[in-house]
Amino acid sequence: MTTYTTVQGDTWDGIAKKHLGNERFMSELIKANFAYCLYSILPANLELTLPDVDEEQATLNNDLLPPWKR
Repeated sequence: MTTYTTVQGDTWDGIAKKHLGNERFMSELIKANFAYCLYSILPANLELTLPDVDEEQATLNNDLLPPWKR
């Protein structure tokens, strides 16, 4: 695992996309940094743990999408 130090205005999905490759990893990022889970917009200088993720999970499975998104 690696770490990331936040800058003012960071968001969970933005960090997940930029550092983990896809915003779909946001929940794994929050789980790894549960102490800060109540923040929607993160303050500067928090040291977050970036979890190891399985990149295959980032691929959308069309069978799981609702019909209007397929």
